[in-house]
Amino acid sequence: MHVLSVSSLKGGVGKTTVTLGLASAAFARGIRTLVVDLDPQSDVSTGLDVSTAGRLNVADVLENPKEKTVRQAIAPSGWTKVHPGKIDIMLGSPSAINYDGPHPSVRDVWKMEEALALVEDEYDLVLIDCAPSLNALTRTAWAASDRVSVVTEPGLFSVAAADRALRAIEEIRRGLSSRLQPLGIIVNRVRPQSVEHQFRIKELRDMFGPLVLEPQLPERTS
Repeated sequence: MHVLSVSSLKGGVGKTTVTLGLASAAFARGIRTLVVDLDPQSDVSTGLDVSTAGRLNVADVLENPKEKTVRQAIAPSGWTKVHPGKIDIMLGSPSAINYDGPHPSVRDVWKMEEALALVEDEYDLVLIDCAPSLNALTRTAWAASDRVSVVTEPGLFSVAAADRALRAIEEIRRGLSSRLQPLGIIVNRVRPQSVEHQFRIKELRDMFGPLVLEPQLPERTS
């Protein structure tokens, strides 16, 4: 089982949309996928068309990461109604914000790893939609992950946030989980005709080289 966190330290850059895109691609390829909704906004749970009736959620898992709790927090995506395959979601909840303190204990940091170990034989891929912060929710996600993709957009503050995220990934790799590595930077919401956007993309490439993934994702307009 491979675990990938999808992260951004700045809200509004399309992180959850990227998570859903990756989930859709994995589902189309027949990859057994679990999506973990660790963002308290819980938008990825909505996007995966899940019935929450009678279910627990990720906040319950963080409180008590035992097998019964974990299984009751996982539900099948409604996508399977129109296409065969396996894609499940560990349901998000606004209550997850209660577990997003700035100074998590070592025990708290490893709770998602503990939970995912209980279902590792059932999935090929786990995608974690992280909270847009460097607090406990993101740290427990990264401690459970093999790779982290950082989603950004070509703006001044988002470039700085990507830099902070990569530095934090290295800090966690050195101090907590040696298997953790950055997968790369996904540049989202690009306007190809924007001089500012092209300047920021060049800045990202100058700073991070091959970690800037191709292609960049264009901004959608209605």
